[in-house]
Amino acid sequence: MDIRMPVLDGIGATRRIVTAQPSTRVLILTTFGLDTYVYDALRAGASGFMLKDAPPEEIAAAVQIVARGDALLAPAVTRAVIEEFARQQPAATRGATASRRRADTARARSVRAARARDV
Repeated sequence: MDIRMPVLDGIGATRRIVTAQPSTRVLILTTFGLDTYVYDALRAGASGFMLKDAPPEEIAAAVQIVARGDALLAPAVTRAVIEEFARQQPAATRGATASRRRADTARARSVRAARARDV
């Protein structure tokens, strides 16, 4: 599946195909390795993302891998996905940090209130 196509782009087509036939595997094969395309394709249900400049044997292997039901990302795409993943704070940590801030704020309020009573 290519990203840029007339009438319906590859992301929309992938979404429609996977919604209609969830067992269908879609491999995106495009010249555009932009992060947004990768993430949008994966969210739409693509099982793989390869760049057209990959050697023919890698593209053929990618088709077989995705057809087997496995997932695959081009090496350059994998690097970008890993870097983005590493930059993001895990959800559990985000929640813990927010809870800690609320607890610290509550504690600070009680300390201020106690000091005000002592004055």
